[in-house]
This record gives sequence, structure tokens and C-alpha cells, in this order.
Amino acid sequence: MEHQRKMPFPENFLWGSASAAYQIEGAWEADGKGPSVWDTFTKIEGTTFKGSNGDVAVDHYHRYKEDVRLMAEQGLKAYRFSIAWSRIYPNGNGAINEKGLQFYDALIDELIANSIEPVITLYHWDIPQALMDQYGGWESRQVIEDFDRYAVTLFERYGDRVKYWVSLNEQNYFVSYGYETALHPPGVRDRKRMYEVNHIANLANAKVIQSFRRVVPQGKIGPSFAYKPYYPVDSKPENILAFENSEDLNNYFWMDIYAWGRYPVTAWKYLEENDLVPTIQEGDFELLASAKPDFMGVNYYRTTTVEHNSLTNGIESGEKNTTGKKGSTKHSGVPGMFRTTDNPHVESTNWDWDIDPQGLRIALRRIATRYQLPVFITENGLGEFDKLEDGDQVNDGYRIDYLRDHIAAIQDAISDGVEVMGYCSWSFTDLLSWLNGYQKRYGFVYVDRDETNAKELRRIKKQSYYWYQQVIETNGENL
Repeated sequence: MEHQRKMPFPENFLWGSASAAYQIEGAWEADGKGPSVWDTFTKIEGTTFKGSNGDVAVDHYHRYKEDVRLMAEQGLKAYRFSIAWSRIYPNGNGAINEKGLQFYDALIDELIANSIEPVITLYHWDIPQALMDQYGGWESRQVIEDFDRYAVTLFERYGDRVKYWVSLNEQNYFVSYGYETALHPPGVRDRKRMYEVNHIANLANAKVIQSFRRVVPQGKIGPSFAYKPYYPVDSKPENILAFENSEDLNNYFWMDIYAWGRYPVTAWKYLEENDLVPTIQEGDFELLASAKPDFMGVNYYRTTTVEHNSLTNGIESGEKNTTGKKGSTKHSGVPGMFRTTDNPHVESTNWDWDIDPQGLRIALRRIATRYQLPVFITENGLGEFDKLEDGDQVNDGYRIDYLRDHIAAIQDAISDGVEVMGYCSWSFTDLLSWLNGYQKRYGFVYVDRDETNAKELRRIKKQSYYWYQQVIETNGENL
């Protein structure tokens, strides 16, 4: 749809940025914090780039005031951050760590004092190691009660000051990377267990949304889904079917549950035929249907193009680019459903992620049409090899181009009729990339460290910092 005149961004649009506790905080065992699965996993040889980990990260735990000051100078309207579960409950359940609560009290108060809306993510992949040891973490339904207890603790503590909440971050990735590709903890390759874990996570998500309605009735909550829209490689019917299969199995399989409490028919049939159906107990679907979110959170980075993949001799596992060596990704697929392929119409990053701003517009329209929900873009950004030049200059014009084009696509979607609440770039400062160390940089603020040396962790404003400052100041009029 082309418009003679684009709609402006809403006056109360939440121009923000985002982070995750393990990737920025450091202080991994300070003030009573217990270990998370990532504290354990990254110590296993070969799991991350050059053995990098979040023990120090960018030391946000000790430097949060400096970071918030930089946010305020840029003019951020919102800051999305996650809370480390094991900083609040060192053992996952049991005794509460008051010092952990106090840290986030201080961060929230500092944000509010600088007119920045805090957006809390309850879970960003770092389940306490103690719960893995006790009962297998997300593989046991016990986690539903423990996650709810943790969430209610946060709702009661911060609900008077925090309006916007994210329940689960990228559930589709933490279950698939943890239990299908083994790239994330607990490093398992078992699709049956993956779908069991995923169903339990769905129930936990619904349970905390129910609790939120009771404890923070004036607030808004929703999951953040890593939405990667799919395209067919061409109009050949079998490739159109592969595209439909991809959307069902990889996207609607999660979003339909969030919005309606039921799984897509075709995806569920695939699970039945392949002995992958999770254990369903009485009351599960009633719980799932009772917890419709206030918005659909979307983490958008790329689209993926697919084609037919034969049931016999079809490809399965590929190879993920975790080095930044362009072209090292190997295609993957699900036999009988789809396989990925190149899209000749878009460029890609050094990590082989398709750069497709119009894909974000397409994603927003699909969600608005299918679910009739507002959308909160909770992540979008470009990871690249930024270079610190003489005079503390970081000229990341390529990031400005990427963000400008994606924000323009958001405005197009708003003009198409989509309700978009806000936009959080990924990320505010540079941070630890889970598998890629500190070489893959996303932030507006350069943090001077590498995989082997934390140096002084100096914060340095990039060219993109000043560009986004102007975008916020003009409410998106000046891109």
C-alpha cells in the first residue's frame, strides 16, 4: 500500500533501547546473586567465541548511573531491561535476596528521575542454575510455580512504578537453541524434549499474565517474540506451501498460543505424525486461552526465504554463522515442510542475516491483521564490527542506514493502520553477544573492551547515538 502522505508517529510513542541482564550487568556473583545457566554454560570450553562470558560484561551493575545519564542525554523515552532471576532468588525458589531487589529499585528510580519509562523483561534466558540442578528447569512443570512466584515478587515490588512488562523474551529461540541445536544451555539435541519444554514455557507465560492482571491491573504485559517472516522463493505452488509451513511451524506456533491459546492445525498435525506432541494435561488449554496479552512484543532482525524440502532426502540441520565470516551459514530445513535458501533481492550482514526493512512492515501487518493486537517493537538493530578510530570516533553510518530504513518501514506500517506502541533498538550500549563475544557490536554507545581484556570499559558515543537523539527529538520526523 502506497500513501500520498504518511501518518506521523504517535505523540506518546516510546522511543527506546534495550538490553538483557546477563549481557550487560556483570557482577555475576555480587551481593548474594546465584549462578544462572549462562554462568555455568559459558565456562564449558568451546561454547562461546574465545571463551567470552558475562562475568564482567560491560559492568552495568556498577555503572548504571553513568549509563542512565547517557540515555537521558540521548533523550530516550523508554529503556527495556531484564531482571536476573538468580539475583532475586539465588536458588530459583526459597529465600529472596533483598540486595538484588534493591539494585533494580535503584535502576528504576534513576530511570524515572530522568523521565525514561522502565520496561521490565521477566525472563531473558538466564534461568537459575539451581533450578536446572533441582528438576531440569523448563523441563518440569514445577518451573511454572517458581516462575510465577518470582514474577509476583517483581510485580509487587515494582508495579507501582513500572507500567510496561515483557513476560518471556524470544521463547522460540531459548527452547530451540537450548533443546534442538544445542547452541544454548542446556546444550541438548532432542526435539521431543524441545516441544515439551516449549509447552511448559507457554503455561508459565500464561500463569504470570494471570498474576499480573491481579497485582498490576493498570499495567500492560506481553511476550517478546523473535519474528522472522518467511517468503517463498518464487510462486511455484510447492514453494508457496513451504512458506505456509514455515509460518505455521516457526511463527504462528507461538503467536497463536499467546493470542488465542491454541496451536495452528497444520503445525500440530506435523507434531502428531512425528511423535513430537507435548504432554497435555487437563486445564492446559483453558489456562492458555485465559491469558491474552495486551500487546505482541516483536524482536525483528531479518526475513528468511524458503523452498520445498522433500520428505525423503530433505536437508535438516544447517550451520549457524557465529564468527562474522560472511557466507559461512549453511542452509537448514525440516524434511517434508521447507528448507531455507538465499534471497537474491536483499543484502545481508557479516553474520548472514538478510537486511530487509520491508520485512518489518510485513511482520507488523501480519500481526495486526491476524491478532488485532498493538505491537511493541522490543528489539531491532544491527550487529557489526565497529571500529574505534582516532579521537574516540566510531563512524557507524551503516547502522544509521539500517535503523533509518527500519524506522521508515514502521511509519509505513502505522500508515497502513497498524498500532505500534514503541520501538526499542538493540542495544543501547555494546554488550556481550551470547555466542559472538564482544566483537559483534550493536550499541549506540561503544564500550572499549574485547573478549580477553575488559580494559577500563570506557563509554564512547557513536555517530548513531547523535542520529537517534535527533530522531527522538523530532518524534521520527527527521530520519
